[in-house]
Amino acid sequence: MSWYGLPLLGLVIGTWATLRFSLLAPDPPANPDDICEIFREHTEWYDFAHDSQEKWGTPIATQLAFVYYESSFRSHARPPRTRLWGLIPWTRPSTAFGYAQALDPAWGEYLIANDSNWTTVRTDMKHALDFVGWYNQLSHTHLGIALTAPKQLYLAYHEGRGGYARRSFDQKPAIKTLAQHVQNRAFRYHNQLQSCEAEFQCWRWYQFWPFCSAEG
Repeated sequence: MSWYGLPLLGLVIGTWATLRFSLLAPDPPANPDDICEIFREHTEWYDFAHDSQEKWGTPIATQLAFVYYESSFRSHARPPRTRLWGLIPWTRPSTAFGYAQALDPAWGEYLIANDSNWTTVRTDMKHALDFVGWYNQLSHTHLGIALTAPKQLYLAYHEGRGGYARRSFDQKPAIKTLAQHVQNRAFRYHNQLQSCEAEFQCWRWYQFWPFCSAEG
């Protein structure tokens, strides 16, 4: 193959891989308004959220509220492309990608901080929820935001810790409204989870007493 065919081959392979793994990704939950139904449909997501909560401190309900508003539970979500001359699909406004819509710089920082490798990807819910927990822990440490304050955590997540410290959101009423929606959903998810969490705490075949004990 001549050298000028290599970029085309790379594009074909990249497109194939993206389509292949997109097709293999889990479907978004049928009822995203009910965290109990979300976990009944994707029970392993409870384990991922619980592990992130244990590691970083962000409540399960808050993590899921972030993902709801960031990607609508779509594994390969990206910002829509801009349009050149109003017609031609052009560049995307940011590098946000995956369940948590993590930007390239923040994701790179996360990979380095957690000594991760190429298997850690933004399209995997396990890694996306761990990223949310890690980012919120930094917001808690550097900005003093309580891990039980979803609205403030989301403002720092959306605007970046520097933007939050400068209160950039004061000039963005739409972002403040969105952060309030995140908080409302986090609290609603929390209340729903109280009625069903025991279902997901010992659901695997190897999780049994005395090695696993459901709470509640």
